Amino acid sequence: MKSLNKSLYILIIMFLCNATNAQEIIKKDSLVNLKKENLKFNYKQLIIPAALISYGVIGIESDALKGVNLDIRNEVTENIDKKITIDDFSQYAPAVSVYALNLGGIKGKNNLRDRSVILATSYLIMGTSTYGLKKLTKIERPDGSGFNSFPSGHTATAFAGAEFLWQEYKDVSIWYGISGYIVASGTGFFRIYNNKHWLTDVAAGAGIGILSTKIAYWIFPYINNKIFKSNKNVSSAVVAPFYNGNQMGVGMVLNLK
Repeated sequence: MKSLNKSLYILIIMFLCNATNAQEIIKKDSLVNLKKENLKFNYKQLIIPAALISYGVIGIESDALKGVNLDIRNEVTENIDKKITIDDFSQYAPAVSVYALNLGGIKGKNNLRDRSVILATSYLIMGTSTYGLKKLTKIERPDGSGFNSFPSGHTATAFAGAEFLWQEYKDVSIWYGISGYIVASGTGFFRIYNNKHWLTDVAAGAGIGILSTKIAYWIFPYINNKIFKSNKNVSSAVVAPFYNGNQMGVGMVLNLK
């Protein structure tokens, strides 16, 4: 199980990198009181998602990284018989938690409409990116079930939600954000455990998910001013992700006055 343990270690490192980055942001936010502001663009915020995506992309052609992928796949097929499909549901848990916390009376950074627009934008960016790359790369899955392995859509969805949870509730408690990234890392691990994805797929998916949500926050002021500000009939919005066993997506419901 050494190779499978290696993949778990890498996922833990991915989580710790984000947690470390989170602690640095908390310190800065406490100094400049950014509680009511949305995420501001900073090149340093690109380092972690860019590194994860780069690892995945390089792994498409790198013999060394392909070897790691094969070692992990061999460990999975030889030692694991029973699959655990919790990843089909855990991918949505971080994002859903934002709405659950709000329903429980714990207010986040943005109101219902604004956070829903941000999440829908993130899912649109993430979904378009993962679908496009799957069609472009046509990498075979470890279990041979298809040629749409790269990147991992489940992992991208989970990390997009984890970053969303972090941004909305980091000023309330850092532990909300950390819990989201734990669930997202677990989702990535189970994609490998269930022999549905290579480690490189999971790494790239995590990077795409994080980056998609960051971009959604960066461009939200423009979307809000140019689209929703001019439509005063929109009073609220709700985002509802779905998964039917083969396809995943997100729906958005606008409540009109």
